[in-house]
Amino acid sequence: MTAAPVLTHDPVHRAPERAPRGIRVALVVAVVATLAAVVQQVLHAVGVVGGQPWPFLLVAAPAWLLAVRGSRAVPDPPPVVVRAVERLGRIPVWAWVAGVLAMAAAAWAALQDHEPLIGHEEAVYGNKARSWLDDGTPDAGWGTYRPVGLPALGRIALAVHDDVGALRVVALLLTLFTLTTTYLVAARLTTPRRAVVVTLLLLSGLGFLRRVPLFLNDIGASGLLLIVVYLLVRAQEKPGSRALLVLPIPALAAFYLRYGVVGTLAAVVAAAVLAYGPRAWLAQGRRLALCAGFFLAGLIPHFVYATEVTGDPLGLIFSATEHAGRAYVGDGLVYYLSIFPYRLAGDLGGVVMAAGLWGLGAAIRRRRGDRRRSDRRHVFLGMTAVLTFIVLGVATDGEPRFVYLPVVLLTVLGVQTLAESAGRWSATVLTAVAALAAVTVPATAQYVAHDAMPGPTAQRVSTLAVARQFAAGDRPCLLVTGYEPDLGWYSGCDAVTYGQYRRMAPPAGVEVSLVLFERGRLQPGPASLRRLIDGRATTTRTIPTEGSLGTATVITLRARS
Repeated sequence: MTAAPVLTHDPVHRAPERAPRGIRVALVVAVVATLAAVVQQVLHAVGVVGGQPWPFLLVAAPAWLLAVRGSRAVPDPPPVVVRAVERLGRIPVWAWVAGVLAMAAAAWAALQDHEPLIGHEEAVYGNKARSWLDDGTPDAGWGTYRPVGLPALGRIALAVHDDVGALRVVALLLTLFTLTTTYLVAARLTTPRRAVVVTLLLLSGLGFLRRVPLFLNDIGASGLLLIVVYLLVRAQEKPGSRALLVLPIPALAAFYLRYGVVGTLAAVVAAAVLAYGPRAWLAQGRRLALCAGFFLAGLIPHFVYATEVTGDPLGLIFSATEHAGRAYVGDGLVYYLSIFPYRLAGDLGGVVMAAGLWGLGAAIRRRRGDRRRSDRRHVFLGMTAVLTFIVLGVATDGEPRFVYLPVVLLTVLGVQTLAESAGRWSATVLTAVAALAAVTVPATAQYVAHDAMPGPTAQRVSTLAVARQFAAGDRPCLLVTGYEPDLGWYSGCDAVTYGQYRRMAPPAGVEVSLVLFERGRLQPGPASLRRLIDGRATTTRTIPTEGSLGTATVITLRARS
């Protein structure tokens, strides 16, 4: 942000005139809060302090705005700052991009040591991948409502090396793909150097960096969705473009990687119609029809499979929505409103996202009287972000990893808005933002490693201790537990929840064990446990664990005589 002078010039008396007291106070608050934010991130990055950083920039940003708007004149950037920025500008863009990708890889590698054990969602897809690789291996935790794209990638990785690390390498490749896509798309929507700032801001955000080390599908799907958004922009802004004919490829890839992108795609389509108008799309009727036809043709395998397992071509999509952990319709939207923007992108990324919303509002106001192409584009990007929050917030529960696309789009808009409104300070402001984002990446990684990861890791230490007791067994086994994917991955057994076990007939020839933890979840009470045992002879053993779930009690049911 730009600094405002405390003194203004009186043209009549040629004497300095003190700025109003409110402006001086705003300037002091802005400077102090900004310095506090910088110092804090540096201390977090080097590991001197821990915990979640305080959002100082959410205080500094409005203070800077008040100070600058209340100023009668804004000075030019100091010459020493201008020269430093110019020197940095001589470094090729490709070198900056390579640096951002290297930071992402370094963060991925460093965080592996802090969360080495496979998590619940990761294990679901990992179990399915291993079952495809080794036919007959149980796919514990798998549900038909889950997409097949990620386990297909996992199956390739496990064929190279059968361990968690191979799956995590897939996560790294998906992350690098999405960051590269973010840069390439942002470079075409803004400029290459502004695109570097966008990519760095995305990486520095807590919501994004927390999932970088993990074998999940959200980051990769977001990169594919970003390609869809760009192709729609190109279809409108480049006469004769064949972008619509290419669009089904990334859209289908995103769908098979994550069924939940259906809501995001609906938001993208609605935003495209609102921003460019129905006539602009109907004018491309032939290409639009071919695009829709190719997309629907690509969905035929899914529709056939969905009809086979649910009786409805859309059954799996609706099933995925039903499995959302929402308490009521709309609780996801309430969640997004409560965490926006800090928990999504940190205070730096949050300030830029807020600037993106400001830019959206300005573009909408300008569009009413001036139909500039850039304004239509900004409205499309901003409306896509807003509608995605709304659609996903109503359709499912809230998770930062579900909304990476709107975070990217608002960041693109925000960087563009800051650059356009900063005037002579544009290069200086964006350089400062990029520099702070570069410090924020290791700072956020430190928080993830020492505050976000220890809890899940401590829990998995307990499940691993139990799973190892079954891994050496030579007969088929079924574990009934609240931690079915994790136990299934490390034990090689099939695993179901207690709720699923109540609805199934115990398989013949399979040893069934009920796993209860001292501090476990989704476990039956004494009466319910007796009904599950149903008078069968049992063998009970306790397994001490060093994890947060405490001692495990394993009740093995003997076969009926």
